[in-house]
Amino acid sequence: MSLLIRLTIVALGIVLLSPVVCAQTSRKKYEKYPYLIYTPKGYSKSRRSLPLVIYLHGGSQRGQDLNKLKTYGPPYLVEQGHDFNFIIASPQCPEGKFWSTDNWFDSLYADLLKKYRIDTRRVYLTGISMGGYGVWQTAVAYPNTFAAIVPLCGGCDDSTRICRIKQIPVWTFHGTADDLIPISETERLVRRLNKCGGQVKFTRLANQGHDIQYLYEKETAIYDWLLKQVNTNVR
Repeated sequence: MSLLIRLTIVALGIVLLSPVVCAQTSRKKYEKYPYLIYTPKGYSKSRRSLPLVIYLHGGSQRGQDLNKLKTYGPPYLVEQGHDFNFIIASPQCPEGKFWSTDNWFDSLYADLLKKYRIDTRRVYLTGISMGGYGVWQTAVAYPNTFAAIVPLCGGCDDSTRICRIKQIPVWTFHGTADDLIPISETERLVRRLNKCGGQVKFTRLANQGHDIQYLYEKETAIYDWLLKQVNTNVR
């Protein structure tokens, strides 16, 4: 099955599930998802706590092989030798599941806090396609955890529940020519957040389709913007 067909199936499944994907995850089954971890050079020699970026992959990278995550996005950049001044955690969603299927976040975050020196005021979430949906979903379920989020070509139920994250700075991207997940999925969330006083930055990518993963490599301003955001609800 080609990558395009797989992405199409994933996108259709996400759109069909969208009326419920922003529900709370606290009552869902707790699962431990495997993950890749990146720590900056010199991390082991310092005692300083560092920002954390959690990256959620798209549907084609689901499974039980963490190497699949290195196809694009932050894990790809790490594999290519790029240096970052923050920790990156990249969990892998099992085949046949979505980021909204299980409560994977609690176990992941607890494990990261136990093993790594993380500045809890500077925890960020980003993801693309199915992972973009996961960013909206997870932020709504944990509105006091993240200092900022960057969902790419994702979506979520646009009920009043989205206003739970009105205090979280959001920078979201979507291609106007996306024929897998229509830009309207992001537009309705942005409209709703703006109405309830949210902090939203929306970049419409003119004439671009679904494949906007290049942003993680070329739009370095994303990382600069994230690192400027601080969660004042955490001390």
